[in-house]
Amino acid sequence: MAQVVVKINGYAYAVGCEDGQEQHLQSMASQVERRIERIKAIGGQSGEARLLALAALLMADELHDLAAERLPSGTTDALAEGELARAQNLERERLVNRLAERAEAIAMALERD
Repeated sequence: MAQVVVKINGYAYAVGCEDGQEQHLQSMASQVERRIERIKAIGGQSGEARLLALAALLMADELHDLAAERLPSGTTDALAEGELARAQNLERERLVNRLAERAEAIAMALERD
């Protein structure tokens, strides 16, 4: 297992990852950092936990928009009927659960370091 030091909002975090995933982890940290900088630019400085929560919400919103773009055209009528909406909600719930699991794993790794 590799160790990578990432910087987010001026803080350095040592994070473990699979060998060969170091660059990917650095890229993900850069994505988080860019969103934190956007939040700071529009809302000023906030506490660390608030900034990270807002960055996570911003990223979740972006994922939502990307998923909506992937829907085939003409699905809005089906959404009104509810079947597609239920299936889509189930898929979103699965995605959110996977993201939550990944976030928890990262948080646990940060706590160990």
